[in-house]
Amino acid sequence: NFGLHFASVSFHSATCCVRASRAAMAATRLRMMLRPGVAPCRGVGAGWRLAAEVAAPNFAAARFAASAASSGPLIENMRNFGISAHIDSGKTTLTERVLFYTGRIKEIHEVRGKDGVGAKMDSMELEREKGITIASAATYCSWKSMGVDHHMNLIDTPGHVDFTIEVERSLRVLDGAVMICCGVGGVQSQTVTVDRQMKRYEVPRIVFINKMDRYGADPFHVLGQIKQKLGLNVKPIQLPIGEEDNFAGVCDVITRKAHYYEGDNGMTKRVDEVPAALVERVDTLRAELFETLADLDDEFAEIFLENEDVPVDAVHAAIRRTTLARTFCPMLMGSAYKNKGVQDLLDAVCRYLPSPLDRTNKAMNADDETEEIILESDVTKPFVGYAFKIQDHPTAGQVTYMRIYQGMLTKGSAITNMMTDKRVSAKRMVRMHSNEVKDVASAGAGDIIALAGVECDSGVTFTDGKHRVTCSSMFVPEAVMSLSVSAGREDQARLQKALRRFQREDPTFRVDVKQETNETIISGMGELHLEIYCERMKREYKVETLVTGEPKVNYRETVTQKATFEYLHKRQTGGRGQYGKVMGFFEPIPEEQQTGNADGIEFVSRLTGNEIPPNYVPAIEKGFRTATTKGLLTGNPLIHMRCVLEDGQAHEVDSSSEAFQAAAQGAFDNFYNEAGPVVLEPLMSVAVSFPSEFQAAALQTMNGREGSIQNTSAVSGDTTLVEAIVPLRRMFGYSSELRSVTQGQGEFSMEFSRYESMPSAKQDEHIAEYRKKLYENRK
Repeated sequence: NFGLHFASVSFHSATCCVRASRAAMAATRLRMMLRPGVAPCRGVGAGWRLAAEVAAPNFAAARFAASAASSGPLIENMRNFGISAHIDSGKTTLTERVLFYTGRIKEIHEVRGKDGVGAKMDSMELEREKGITIASAATYCSWKSMGVDHHMNLIDTPGHVDFTIEVERSLRVLDGAVMICCGVGGVQSQTVTVDRQMKRYEVPRIVFINKMDRYGADPFHVLGQIKQKLGLNVKPIQLPIGEEDNFAGVCDVITRKAHYYEGDNGMTKRVDEVPAALVERVDTLRAELFETLADLDDEFAEIFLENEDVPVDAVHAAIRRTTLARTFCPMLMGSAYKNKGVQDLLDAVCRYLPSPLDRTNKAMNADDETEEIILESDVTKPFVGYAFKIQDHPTAGQVTYMRIYQGMLTKGSAITNMMTDKRVSAKRMVRMHSNEVKDVASAGAGDIIALAGVECDSGVTFTDGKHRVTCSSMFVPEAVMSLSVSAGREDQARLQKALRRFQREDPTFRVDVKQETNETIISGMGELHLEIYCERMKREYKVETLVTGEPKVNYRETVTQKATFEYLHKRQTGGRGQYGKVMGFFEPIPEEQQTGNADGIEFVSRLTGNEIPPNYVPAIEKGFRTATTKGLLTGNPLIHMRCVLEDGQAHEVDSSSEAFQAAAQGAFDNFYNEAGPVVLEPLMSVAVSFPSEFQAAALQTMNGREGSIQNTSAVSGDTTLVEAIVPLRRMFGYSSELRSVTQGQGEFSMEFSRYESMPSAKQDEHIAEYRKKLYENRK
């Protein structure tokens, strides 16, 4: 009765503090009571509330603790991970098996399946038609490992380089990852990109060698490629039983047991003794694994030296510590398509990949971005969440995917968009299962959920409004290709709506309207990227009169030498005039200093006296930056140039921000040509694979497109891989040519490598074409 009476008393300030303190203590005691091995880790019913009431000193605290517990699974048993790899390595096929074995789906369907259903995670019609993943898809499931239920938030990501932003934003918020390598193809171009992204966000990973049933599969050849090309410290913790068509299962190197996957869809995992022919090989791999772990982990080294028979638990613990420290990656193997090895991979995710508690997440003080703030995975702390992806849902409207880094979010809570400082209400919270939604009442730190009906852009931080922090943004690569789009008058509104939506969804999708021609130009990561968006405009937004122009390469300009400038902008009309003088120089930014420049232009003020009042410097910078958005050779933006302001002069009456902005633009227009400007073109890293019998013809296609062959290697017995650097302007239509010379068996992928000066003859052509357009526009 005292507890009930106490809960009904009004909150005086002192009493609030006492009760909050008691509630926090109760919640802590509750978490201790519910640790693995003490009480069940799943369910949010009466059992949780009973435990809370026993632990809490009063009824109010009991309710608080129960609500904390009911927000979801224990955070230490939570795994947020993604599956990433090169295109066609089996990511979506593996995800389908994960969902089946965890009970999230009742039947297995294949990518581009004959039954017309398609894989669960490929919910978009275009994905099922083309057999590729276009947008990252999130789901959730649970898996019992080591006697404990683990809650998993899983994101399946695209493998095509044109949709690399989907991988980028997923790895930005995930705690761990599974990197898949094809047992035949090994380390391919997008594998290298994914590795770079995982390193950028310091994501611990597990390596899974897929397609072990295919002809030519060789996991140890792939292991050598991973070490050589990616520089990772990888050791296999499994050994295949049988090869290619005879692949039957794996030997666990740690436990010295054989695992076979039998029954319908490999549902039954049978553990047996290692086949006699493989015992020696297993022992050799085991010894190598232990030596590697002993070198990396002092705690395991001590156990290894003191014990002749190292405990299995100590090995797992050492692998987990070194994986979290990113000094080691365990390698597993199997065949997702043949339903072999997936259960072991799920166990490895639970054993070795981090929970949200194992990761250090940082934010910046919104009022002082130089100050870093550590975010704690604690439901009692102020709420901080990061909206990493938005998409349109047919029934839920705009769905905003959010990673909760700190605190707790409940349905109906008011949260603040740190980009706009606007308060919004979380009226509907859901968990996403591909394109299906399930309503939830609350979610706590470490979890990934979605908000339905909240209007915002991707990459926005949300807080409780009192805690003023912002999460660091993700890396967004430059667009390399452009396309003009137009539509009839009746479709104009739908076209503009689609363009606005796509810009908010995808940071690599850019829209620009050319003032001279009034053309709408869309830019993206490649032909396929823009083709998919044009198709979506027609299907999702009913823009039936959509017309597209020829794809165009996004060229750039830069300077090659230092050039000094001295320019006076002086204009006298009736009344107050305009006066501003600027002096300084332009120079190219050295290659080693080019990283970290968001727009490729650097402005430096070296003013010493007070000839130019400090309040005019921002206007001068704005003038230079505006001028460099359109180079004088071809009208393309400049990159890798530094503008240094050294001196100048102001007038007491006639100087203004507008005058100095005009002076900066005038200095650029008059002295740019003295800095040795050149046109830059994007070069692409191209990887082409084909049957070895077509090698001569395939190499000729590369040479004919001005390609510089970097490497030629045999991937497997009858497949050759060629790596080359090719100008993007020469890659249009390459897919058709490659299929033609390889009888439809060749495939290629490409990604942006760098910008480099165009050949002088091609540069002159572009300059002449641009001047001709300017002349025609003046008529």
